[in-house]
Order: sequence, then C-alpha cells, then structure tokens
Amino acid sequence: MVIHKGSTTKISFSASKVTYLLEKGEISPVEALDILRRQEEELIFRGEEKSKLLLEQSLEELDALVGLEPVKTLVRELQAFVQVQQLRRLEGLLTEPLVLHMVFMGNPGTGKTTVARILGKILCEMGVLRKGHLVEVERADLVGEYIGHTAQKTREQVKRAFGGILFIDEAYSLARGGERDFGKESIDCLVKAMEDHKDNLILILAGYEGEMRQFLRTNPGLHSRFPIHITFPNYNLEELLEIAELMLRQREYQLDIEASREVAKILKCNIGTVVENPGNARLVRNIIEQAIRRQAVRIVKEENTGRDQLMTITLADIQGGEK
Repeated sequence: MVIHKGSTTKISFSASKVTYLLEKGEISPVEALDILRRQEEELIFRGEEKSKLLLEQSLEELDALVGLEPVKTLVRELQAFVQVQQLRRLEGLLTEPLVLHMVFMGNPGTGKTTVARILGKILCEMGVLRKGHLVEVERADLVGEYIGHTAQKTREQVKRAFGGILFIDEAYSLARGGERDFGKESIDCLVKAMEDHKDNLILILAGYEGEMRQFLRTNPGLHSRFPIHITFPNYNLEELLEIAELMLRQREYQLDIEASREVAKILKCNIGTVVENPGNARLVRNIIEQAIRRQAVRIVKEENTGRDQLMTITLADIQGGEK
C-alpha cells in the first residue's frame, strides 16, 4: 500500500500501525510523518468543534433559565471578556489578568448554585478551567473542632475543587465566631489557596446580600480579591408561575384551573417587600413536590385511573385536604 504525498484521502491509523507500515517499507518516513501530522490536526479540530458545541449548549442552558436577566447579561460579559483576552494573547497584545473569583448575593432559591454550575461548564469549554465541576460547601465542611483541624478540612475541599469552582454558601458564617473562632483560620487558608492556585481554581462566595456586604467589610483584603459581584434578584409572580409550569412539564404533570389559582395565591403571599425571606424557586419546588405526593395518595384510592388523572394536580393536592 502506497500513500502518495499530497493525497486528500482521509487516513485513520494508530501510531503502531504507522510504525508497522514504515518498518515494512510500505510508506516512507515523510509519508509517516505526514499521516501523524494530519491525524493530530484532525484530533485538535474535533476537540475544538466539540468544545464549541458544548459551550453553545451551556449558554443555551443559561438563557433557558427563567428571569435573571441582569445575571445572564453579566455572565455573557464575562464570557466575552475571557474570549477577547484569549484573542489578544494570540496576537501578542497586553491582556488583563483573569481574576474570576466572585461574590453571589441574593436570597435562597434565586438561582445562585444553578448559575455557578453553568458558569463552570462555560469556563471549562473556554479553556479557563480544566474540569469545570462545582464543589458546594458550607461552614461545617470547612471549619474544624480543634487547632489544625480547620486548615486540614479547608485544604481538602480546595483540593476537591481543583480545576473547577469552590462554591461556599452562607460564606459570612465563617466570620461570625469572633477572633477565637476557627472560621478565621479557614478564611486565611482560602485566601492562600486563591493565590497559590489562581490558575486552577475559582472561588465563589454566596449568601444573603446584606450579610455578604457586611462580611466583605470585615476583611478589607477579601473585597479586592473578589472583583466580580453578582446580585440575584427575587423572582416576580409571573416568573414563579413560569417556574412552576416548567417543573410540572418536566415531570409530565399539569394543574387544573382551581389548583393553578391556588398556587398563584400561595406564591403571591410569599413575594413583595413585606416578606423578609421570599420563597422563590425553592418554595415553588416544595409546593409541586408535595402536591405530587398528595396526588399519589389520592390516586391509589381511586379506580380506573387514566392518563389524564395520573397527570393532573387538583386543588385538594395543593391544599392537602379532601375535596
């Protein structure tokens, strides 16, 4: 078998096969090198195409989230910033440092963890992070019970997050115990990890907006290390109802008219300035999941249930009583 130089035939040989053909004299050293070069270029091309496709899928996943328009805009800005810095580096131009440690501020159930997970995938496909996975922790995962234990626990969680994002929920709890509390030791350890592994780790601190702002003021060095601050707004009634519809559709359920009105009534009572901690998406999920369980109890008592009955959530399922 002779493969002529300049041939457009697609070659797909393993390195051992190329070596075998070379030793048998069926191809020349120049042809062997040409085959290996083409295969390497093909692998690079396939890798780039796959990364581009996965990046597009992650951005579509972000866009599919209900509401969160300011958050989506900022994430798109981050994606564009990273992309332009990479292009500038290829052209030999000065680049801005990619310091991507962030603070996520907002009430529970506003999408902070979901956005962090999508962001990890986006940055992975752009080559900023090797894995792009999310490691979600809280105070108990970082702070120990005796001297030296905290540093060990914190380092273990940092190590788990290498190549991805370390997401610390209610991060301000690390500073609540005063000077003698081991939480300060965890903060010091995290700050050191941010410096030592700045090319292999992104740290996101998350929690209520007021508490997070106060926390950052208690340690002036923290504020400068987290240049990106994202505020997650509460969902309005229309957005919460859209989330409920999405959750039901994904599970192949539906609300009847009375149940739909009842859900809207419950959600309306849990939004607005008079509510200290709005329920947001977590409340919606709790309502839906509880209603599905109640529907199951009701359905097993009935005879001749069909597809519509199995899919429909009624007022009784929402209220928890017999209609």
